[in-house]
Amino acid sequence: MQNFDQARFERTRWTIYSILIAAYMLVFFHRFAPAMVSAELAEAFGITAAALGSLSAMYFYIYTVMQMPAGILADTLGSRFAVTIGNVVAGSGSIIFGLADTLATASIGRFLVGLGVSVVFVGLMKSNTVWFSSRKYGSISGLTLLLGNMGAIAATGPLALMLLAVDWRTLFVALGIVAIGLALLSWWLVRDKPEQLGFPSVAEMEGLPPPQPREQHWLRDLGSVLKNRKLWPGFVYDFGITGSLFGMLGLWAVPLLRDVHGLTRGEASVYTTLATVAFALGCLIAGNVSDRLGRRRPILQGGALAYLTICLSFLFLPWGPGAGGMALFVMLGLSAGCFVVAYAHAKEVAPVALSGMAIALVNTGLFLGTALFQPLFGWAMDLGWSGQLVAGVPVYEASDYQRGLWLLTGFAALAMLASTRLVETRCRHI
Repeated sequence: MQNFDQARFERTRWTIYSILIAAYMLVFFHRFAPAMVSAELAEAFGITAAALGSLSAMYFYIYTVMQMPAGILADTLGSRFAVTIGNVVAGSGSIIFGLADTLATASIGRFLVGLGVSVVFVGLMKSNTVWFSSRKYGSISGLTLLLGNMGAIAATGPLALMLLAVDWRTLFVALGIVAIGLALLSWWLVRDKPEQLGFPSVAEMEGLPPPQPREQHWLRDLGSVLKNRKLWPGFVYDFGITGSLFGMLGLWAVPLLRDVHGLTRGEASVYTTLATVAFALGCLIAGNVSDRLGRRRPILQGGALAYLTICLSFLFLPWGPGAGGMALFVMLGLSAGCFVVAYAHAKEVAPVALSGMAIALVNTGLFLGTALFQPLFGWAMDLGWSGQLVAGVPVYEASDYQRGLWLLTGFAALAMLASTRLVETRCRHI
């Protein structure tokens, strides 16, 4: 292996990582922000719970559809191109959403945000596979989710504070401008692999043979990924656990705490902030523990069992505001954090050159779960709704939310079942 400037290499890969992680933090912010502005959106566009769920889920519909194309883009044209274009589209959508005067226009803006950010995560994870050692992939994935969740945390309590100073429309326009600025930085500084800047590959640095490029058409590569039965349990796992968690924290948790337990938006945001922080820490802890144990399956199974237990607790325990309710939200987020190991698992049951598509397939399950969970929760609430309105905003009772919590528990049970079908990789490619 040729000599190279190790310090320059470290600066370069962390610069690339920092730009991509900043874009990913915006992904999380947009994912969870509707929960904080749900009342404003319902008032601005005159919509019920089901329609609000559909507006919020517009982001997840296109995000879900785009996951496999995002993997193809990352594996063929590279992370730099994918993330640059994605930030431009997401930024434009955020500006349109902030300026929207009708539900249709807001839906278009939300759709474009989802379309743009849909390629950021897979591009980032693909970049991590070529700039960081495979032996540390669980840990770097945990760090990635921890930092990305800072965006989700900003969309809870900090967003509630921001809304005291600026209206929601101004905020989303500003976020659009930030995203377009990140697009420019991505094109300027991000590179798809070390070799493009004269460095050896990470594999060569570790004394391993460099990964061999795939020579067949990407459609055949896609077919081989879709036929890989070892990947599908991870798809269902993320569908059940993270899909329902994001659906809950991203839209329904704040209204639940507000309508059933009488909390203000600021008070309710404390609970979602705690859950989001716990989720971020859970990702970091799970990734590190998995790498240290050299195992993937026990972490994923343990997380699924804990998550199902907490969901049942929301249904059957007499919880309410205070320490008990906060503890439940913390444990919900912490247990769900184990999902991050599913990305390492996906990378290890697929060829190295197809890691982008493999990760994208598992990620599709997550966002399909969220896209279905949010409107289904609203639909379940509307089934028995009394029709009561206050100042044009629908008012829901505890029994309405209880039907939604049964849905949350069903998603958790599905993930528990999927965890029993995962194969053990022992942190290496199989």
